[in-house]
Amino acid sequence: MSESLSHVTAKKKITVIGAVVNLVLSILKIGVGWLAQSHALIADGLHSLSDLLSDGLVYYASHHSSQEADEEHPYGHARFETLATVILGALLFAVAGGIVWDAGNRFFSDEVVSYGWLVITVAALSVLSKEVLYHLTLRVAKQTKSDLMKANAWHHRSDAISSLIVLVGVGLDMAGFKYFDSIAALLVGLMVAKIGFELVLDASKELVDTALDAEVIKQIKEVILNVQGVQALHFLRSRKMGEMALIDVHIIVSPMISVSEGHLISDTVRNTLLEKVENIAEVMVHIDPEDDEVFSPSFALPLRRELLSLIDEAWQELEYKDEVKQVNLHYLGGKIVVEVVLPINLFSTVKQAKQLSCIYEEQTLRVPCVTKVTVLFS
Repeated sequence: MSESLSHVTAKKKITVIGAVVNLVLSILKIGVGWLAQSHALIADGLHSLSDLLSDGLVYYASHHSSQEADEEHPYGHARFETLATVILGALLFAVAGGIVWDAGNRFFSDEVVSYGWLVITVAALSVLSKEVLYHLTLRVAKQTKSDLMKANAWHHRSDAISSLIVLVGVGLDMAGFKYFDSIAALLVGLMVAKIGFELVLDASKELVDTALDAEVIKQIKEVILNVQGVQALHFLRSRKMGEMALIDVHIIVSPMISVSEGHLISDTVRNTLLEKVENIAEVMVHIDPEDDEVFSPSFALPLRRELLSLIDEAWQELEYKDEVKQVNLHYLGGKIVVEVVLPINLFSTVKQAKQLSCIYEEQTLRVPCVTKVTVLFS
């Protein structure tokens, strides 16, 4: 489940670049916004500052989520990214609240924007740089299949959009339309709040093990049912772990095949899913000889040791009982099918073997829960 070194490096590199840009922009916006008395630009600067904090969070999460599984985290550390996404969304939501509150108070202030062209220049520079960052980060997100990087990319674009709103708002304010600077700040705050809420909502679904999308589940079912030996499936469960997914499934196979053949079928299901369905980290396959989705009909039946003890009592007077090579048990439909294997060299004629076979069948059927007996010779 660990990420490749190149993916981790790409994530860290674009995050560091974004952090540097956000640091420069936040200083410029807050400084020029204070100088020009532009509440919208100050709000936008706080948005960039939150981007800087989120870059640190993304860097930390990218580093730790790539670590191998250990005793404390047997499924790996991928959900470090998920937790970071929740924190990132909550941080955005908090910043948005401050921006909206401040913008509301601004409506009752008589301050007007000065140095308007300087404000517009800084806002235009922010739009350009953050849009470039958006595309670069989104490219890395697609390469690494990382929801956290995708969220951070949209964080950059939200800053570009907010700067564009500032640019338009200040321009209208300079043209004599009063309060448009504050209206622009209010719009920025609401937009940031929406993004933060969506990030928290999506990441929270992963933390509570929400299933994969219906289309992906349909694809998974089709892949499983196309594996030779699989008759049906049930109890298909899925959950996300970072950008990867974990799958649990019960498959129904022919009830009379060997354990080794059933194991091979389950391994084939697992490997086929890992090969054909994107972003699956691990598959747990449970083999069923019958449909036990509603209830398990064989749950109360005795296990091998207890059953063989009952069979041994039934065979007490039988000839060659100590020569039995193998007893195979099949638990089906709440009953037990027994296969008895005897050495063929014990018998000189076929008639003798058939006679003894009938005796073994008759005595074994006296055991409760045994519904069918087959005697084989080897």
